[in-house]
Amino acid sequence: MNISPYFRHLRSAYAAELDDLTFDSEGQNILDKRLTQRRKEMDFLVHMMETSPEMVATVFHKGFRFTSNAAMDHLLTLEADEFPEWDSLTHAFVMAPWTEALVATVHQQPMGDWFLTMAAALEYMFYKPEHAPVSDTADEDEQDDEPLDEEEREAKAREEAGADWMVEQGFDRKE
Repeated sequence: MNISPYFRHLRSAYAAELDDLTFDSEGQNILDKRLTQRRKEMDFLVHMMETSPEMVATVFHKGFRFTSNAAMDHLLTLEADEFPEWDSLTHAFVMAPWTEALVATVHQQPMGDWFLTMAAALEYMFYKPEHAPVSDTADEDEQDDEPLDEEEREAKAREEAGADWMVEQGFDRKE
């Protein structure tokens, strides 16, 4: 299976975002505490869905139980503008009851269904070893010398905008 460039890029960003949320400065695992806090901020975070989707998608971490690997594997081959309708994908997973209010908030947004589809794919990749970020480091190194296409430039711009926002919130820049 070939993962689309869109998901290859976001996979690393999502894993890095979760990694940043996991430990405090003393090395204590506080992921659940930070995720709970982030979920309370969802009304604000929805404004970042287009610019930093990997940051917002973390609110759904541990919220999916996947029931159709085939459907999810197919989703990972698609580019962002090729996503299926949300309702046609919901057979591929069960969402935890605590996600209901978050899903309702996201559904109110113009790109809500698109975002939920992307969040499901990121969470699916996070738990599948064959999709782990480490596996494509060599591919990324080989691509460093190639010119960026428009989608990759946009993805990098979104990532940079998200990083700038985090710095404005008082966090250190990930570099």
